[in-house]
Amino acid sequence: MKLPISQRRFLCLVCFLTLLYFPQATNAQDKTPAYAITHAKIFTLSGATIDDGTIVIQNGKIANVGAAVEVPVGAQVIDGQGLQVYPGLFDPITQMGLREIGAVNATVDSAETGAFNPDVVASEAVLPSSEHIPVTRAAGITEVLAVPASGGMDSEGVTGILGGQASAIHLSGWTINDMLLKKSVAMVLNWPEIETHTFDFSTFSRKEKSFADAKQEYEKQVDELTDWLDRARHYAVALGHGGATDYQRDLKLEALVPVTRGELPVLVFADKARDIRNAVEFCEKQKLKMILAGGAEAYKVKDLLRSKSIPVILGPTLTLPREEDDPYDRLLTQPAELAAAGLKFAFGSFDNSFSRRLGQQAANAVAYGLPYDEALKAVTLYPAQIFGLADQVGTLESGKIANLIVTKGDPLELTTEVRYLFIKGQPTSLDNKHKALYEKYLNRPKAQ
Repeated sequence: MKLPISQRRFLCLVCFLTLLYFPQATNAQDKTPAYAITHAKIFTLSGATIDDGTIVIQNGKIANVGAAVEVPVGAQVIDGQGLQVYPGLFDPITQMGLREIGAVNATVDSAETGAFNPDVVASEAVLPSSEHIPVTRAAGITEVLAVPASGGMDSEGVTGILGGQASAIHLSGWTINDMLLKKSVAMVLNWPEIETHTFDFSTFSRKEKSFADAKQEYEKQVDELTDWLDRARHYAVALGHGGATDYQRDLKLEALVPVTRGELPVLVFADKARDIRNAVEFCEKQKLKMILAGGAEAYKVKDLLRSKSIPVILGPTLTLPREEDDPYDRLLTQPAELAAAGLKFAFGSFDNSFSRRLGQQAANAVAYGLPYDEALKAVTLYPAQIFGLADQVGTLESGKIANLIVTKGDPLELTTEVRYLFIKGQPTSLDNKHKALYEKYLNRPKAQ
């Protein structure tokens, strides 16, 4: 059948545009710039430090790293003489992109109403244009976990029991698709506490209850959590039999299925030793893969955690001890104790405002006995390993995503300057609101 002239012309136009576009697309990909950082001291964290090395970046990945690496023709060269190269820092617990200004509700999307929200995925709510991102990035942090309902200074304690799924994101990108490292890396579980006293913000006063009442409330919450997991297992069985019309779809239960199968770990927020022990017992009974978050009293149960191979994401070291009778340096000395016990741990900021101080949280633990190498790995390699991302980030090795920083000094030091920062192999701006305000008022007119 002969097509009308108008349709033939349209098809010719489509063919012409196809031939015109695809060669250009291919050429554009071929022309993706390569970068080479030469004569730098390179801390790979996967082997020995290279005192005078070169690292080559192509197509978003580390193409080569070593002492005698050939620089590709046409690569943009950065002279690293006198500079150091490290993997980008990794903050494993933040609310990055989920909370902008705590006092302005319209900018807050870090927690849902209700106690059980396993279907919530953090990446769906991340705001790529958040002002916290460039500020954090300028401190050498290249990737973070956006963790819903994770408490912390920026959240005013709003949590829930099953808070949702944490997402790993790069700190650069116009859209969440540009930023996404992994959509779901852990399910947030805020472990219930036996609380005999609470604070009522409506009356601004403390409320007391008996231990029996507090324990009954605690057991009710644990029973509810158990019921959710049991229902998720039954739902998983239904998923594997019959057609889609044979069961009613439930997104909350569907989100819990990978947890019950051990495919998705639970990030359990607990601080007191009693709560940690209860959470470990529960997760073992339910066959859940557990990661402890917070762990202010993890040192009291370090043998238990080591025996169960449970890693810990520690909160900030520069904060007040949990109990009034604790030594002032309790949180500063704990990392060294956990390292000596053979526990794997990482440092997290647990908020946005002070995520930029992640390196210094680790550095202060060094001053109280933590080996320096362990502190550096606790903000780079170890969080990547704990959340199953070590095949992509955490060290400087061929084939990994080129998330790295070039510094004039130790990245754990407060005064160290980050000279260059690469995310997904692209040079990324270090400009941010803090820097802009500093420069603005530095150059203000002098009073006459």
